[in-house]
Amino acid sequence: MATSKDERSHQGQNEVIFVSAPGKVILHGEHAVVYGKTALATSLNLRTFLRLKATADLKVTLRLPDIDLNQTWELNSLQETFSDLLGKDAKDCKPPTKEQIEKLKTVDGYHEEDGTKGMALIAFVYLYLSITGSKKLEGCNALVVSQLPTGAGLGSSAAFSVCLAASLLRKVGAISVCGDSGLTTSDLELINKWAFEGERLIHGNPSGIDNSVSVFGGALRFKNKPQVSITPLEKMPQLRILLINTKVPRSTKELVAGVRKKLDRYPSIINPVLEAVDNLAITCELVLKEMASAQTADQMTLMLQLEELVDMNQHFLSILGVSHPSLQQICLTTSQYGLHSKLTGAGGGGCAFTLIRPNTIIKTIDAIDAKMRKCGFEAWETCLGGVGVVCHRSREDLEKFEAPADIYSDSDSDSD
Repeated sequence: MATSKDERSHQGQNEVIFVSAPGKVILHGEHAVVYGKTALATSLNLRTFLRLKATADLKVTLRLPDIDLNQTWELNSLQETFSDLLGKDAKDCKPPTKEQIEKLKTVDGYHEEDGTKGMALIAFVYLYLSITGSKKLEGCNALVVSQLPTGAGLGSSAAFSVCLAASLLRKVGAISVCGDSGLTTSDLELINKWAFEGERLIHGNPSGIDNSVSVFGGALRFKNKPQVSITPLEKMPQLRILLINTKVPRSTKELVAGVRKKLDRYPSIINPVLEAVDNLAITCELVLKEMASAQTADQMTLMLQLEELVDMNQHFLSILGVSHPSLQQICLTTSQYGLHSKLTGAGGGGCAFTLIRPNTIIKTIDAIDAKMRKCGFEAWETCLGGVGVVCHRSREDLEKFEAPADIYSDSDSDSD
């Protein structure tokens, strides 16, 4: 599958395109970021992978086996139904109108009761037509597989939107060839804009932090008001965490709307909470910077500060109404071992993370893991940070990222 530079220059039209993007953990700032407050987030080494393959049968297929989604459309039908989305410049990213969104909901395969799954289908159709509609439309087969659990607050939908945007922009030549230097800053910014539109279709009113972390990777400080501001953290200490998935499903859209209702009903109470979360995130960034350059003797003192911030933020999130009994159980269980946890993402179930002290022994992690499993949860140890969106150039490159075998095993002959 390895290709020469000249061959890669035509890859968008003639070759199979492989893309991957990471999930994320929000350290601090969930929900408050929607209202212009500071959020800190970092990428995970768990990724979503997408393979986009051109086909000659004038059909468009989307397959997401992880959520049992397999949908095929006739290309001519999509062109006729959504002609108003075609013929646009792929570098001119604009949101769909309300009328276009309602029309997208008439596409074959969409069912409102499917929730996020249905909106992911709509996001694909919108991005496919809006980006590739600038050229002559071609049939294609998109396969998406992920290491990220869905609906768990780890940015799985953002990683999906980022992979879609990157692969489709690559297909029409709107972003540079993925050579040794990788994607350019302007490429990443364009991918981020389109991925955010995908996220808006899926979640309604997202902050933009999930797609930003998935695109740029590493650790970021994020604000979206008065204008979007994305600032990479120059220094990020190596932090171990225990990531715990409650497997409790929830709707990000509904949780975000719930916080809005509380703010509207109790502005004099909720506004100070949002302001406190903002100050907490800013304080955490300062602690992280100091921790990255501190002597070993000072690490424990700074770790204690991080733990205090984690505890405070979990209480603030409970006030906002986005915690859940499963998340409270995680906080209680880990505290019995002297560790500190908080929800990450939208809350209402989903995932939490636990800070692991450098001197924490394996026996302690194993004991917590056993208790989590008894609760029906899933836990795994990982480190924070990692690269953002990647256009993979070979099977060997995919294997470096531990891509699931399904993503390339039938790249030469699809069964569809």
